[in-house]
Amino acid sequence: MGKEGLRLLVKIGSNLLQTEGGDIDLRFISSLAEGVKELRTKGHEVIIVSSGAVLCGIKRLGISGKPFELSVKQGVSAVGQAYLMHLYDTVFSNYGLVVGQVLLTSDIFKAKNENRFKNAKNTMESMLGMGIVPVINENDAVAVSELVFGDNDFLSVYVSYMMNVNLLVILSSAGGLRDDEGRIVMEVEDIDKAFSLVKDTGSSFGTGGMRSKLEASRLASVLNIPVIITGKEESLSSILYGNYTGTYIKPSERRLRNKQKFIAMLEEPDGILVVDDGAVKALREGKSLLPAGVVSVDGVFSEGSIVSILDTSGKLVGKGKVNFSSDTIKSIKGMKGYEVKRKLNTTKEEVIHRDNLILF
Repeated sequence: MGKEGLRLLVKIGSNLLQTEGGDIDLRFISSLAEGVKELRTKGHEVIIVSSGAVLCGIKRLGISGKPFELSVKQGVSAVGQAYLMHLYDTVFSNYGLVVGQVLLTSDIFKAKNENRFKNAKNTMESMLGMGIVPVINENDAVAVSELVFGDNDFLSVYVSYMMNVNLLVILSSAGGLRDDEGRIVMEVEDIDKAFSLVKDTGSSFGTGGMRSKLEASRLASVLNIPVIITGKEESLSSILYGNYTGTYIKPSERRLRNKQKFIAMLEEPDGILVVDDGAVKALREGKSLLPAGVVSVDGVFSEGSIVSILDTSGKLVGKGKVNFSSDTIKSIKGMKGYEVKRKLNTTKEEVIHRDNLILF
């Protein structure tokens, strides 16, 4: 890194916005603004994905504890989002920077809403062109699920893909992935092995934790996006030029076709297929998913839906577009190809064809 004209996305979790004493960490926000200004003077662009609406709402309303009832959380986040942007605007303007709020919901990442995806992308491209720093958050006030993006870890990957960023930086209170001795793991090549080192379950106000960051980083890797997980004390300039103490997660060497990226990114899974070890091995060898390897089906979905594929231990294997509905797959799971063709009177035998499949 270090070339001119790079685009950086920085993801900030709720827990980073407060001090150990529970106050809003204005020093951190100021340091972030200083880093953004420094990078901009060097010709780089910075996008921020920031959690913190619920935290800021709690501070603004003077209530204690994180709300769990969805409608209460939505109300608190509506107040907190305004306060959060006020903080960013006040501090960043001190450095001559203009920020702009972008609130996203998961529906823009669905295939049927491709125009919304393009509109959101065009809006942020225009903002960057005008010198505005986009500050992005999930629209908690209208979200129908208490957890959609995993404390914005996945949202940061989705936006990185949407905006063609060169580097995703996920700031973490842990400072990076740590080994069993508590030392920072400087580089991760096998993310699956890295999961064995995860100890935390998330912060008091966030919903993510290191597991969520690794899951998001695995998707980023598949999409050829490099990721650095590091601490809030690191300067953005140092991170961009390779002087940091966090964890670097290499992008995959595989080049994915646009169709596969589309499946990975622009659809939330409508269901889950659990497959046996033989099917996992076959998929890794580039083969299609056949009914014989399907162990169980979870969820109700139709032909053409996007589903997640898990192994029998519950580990995410990949995603793909199914050729049959959930009811049909339940009726043919475990069958051989010729049995499926005879039973359904069809020429198809694959539950998911390899061309409509992406592995993580």
